[in-house]
Amino acid sequence: MEDALRAIAEPRRREILRLVWNTELPAGEIAGRFAVTRPAISQHLRVLKEAGLVTERRDGTRRLYRARPEGLAEVRAFLEGMWDDSLERLKESAERAQKGRNHDAGNHD
Repeated sequence: MEDALRAIAEPRRREILRLVWNTELPAGEIAGRFAVTRPAISQHLRVLKEAGLVTERRDGTRRLYRARPEGLAEVRAFLEGMWDDSLERLKESAERAQKGRNHDAGNHD
């Protein structure tokens, strides 16, 4: 999970993931969408691949990339767990506040 988190910490890599999330694209087309050098994009793709977030397929001399959603599954589960905990704490806090209001309202009768 640490490799995936480090990989998606960089904004260009997140954008690359968005580009290849639903479609396979050649490295050249991916690089053409950014105002950086092709070697820089190749490095980003390598990091994403090593983190298990994209697959690489060769078609002749072309390298085609596609996102691996399952590569983000552990990160997603981790974040959802944190979100679920936060929602549970918010619910408990709201319930305590409601009980306090109901108790205060009862004292004024």
